[in-house]
Amino acid sequence: MANYKTAMGKVVDMTALTAKNEKTRAVGNMKVNARGDTIDAQGRIVKSATVKANDSYNRTVGNRSAQPVKSKSAPSKPKVDFSELTEMEREIEESYVDDLEVEKIKAQELKKK
Repeated sequence: MANYKTAMGKVVDMTALTAKNEKTRAVGNMKVNARGDTIDAQGRIVKSATVKANDSYNRTVGNRSAQPVKSKSAPSKPKVDFSELTEMEREIEESYVDDLEVEKIKAQELKKK
């Protein structure tokens, strides 16, 4: 923070002021001190601000099960020898390949959003 000059011409060091009062109970109904630590009725710290921030982070971003898993081997087009298939089977396989391409395009569009 910086030093501020009041209307009366006094210089106020905001860094020193916040450091001096960081353990003081904050005004309001949240039961915290000026630093953001949760405190009890006697003013003792129950849960520090850094622990609260870490818990919040771990619940959202740090949750590995909520993160997408990137596979090392991307699914490739199926390798099918179309010469051995009947005409009906050939049409089904071609539509399957087209469906895979459509799904890739949809996935790319979702990444852009």
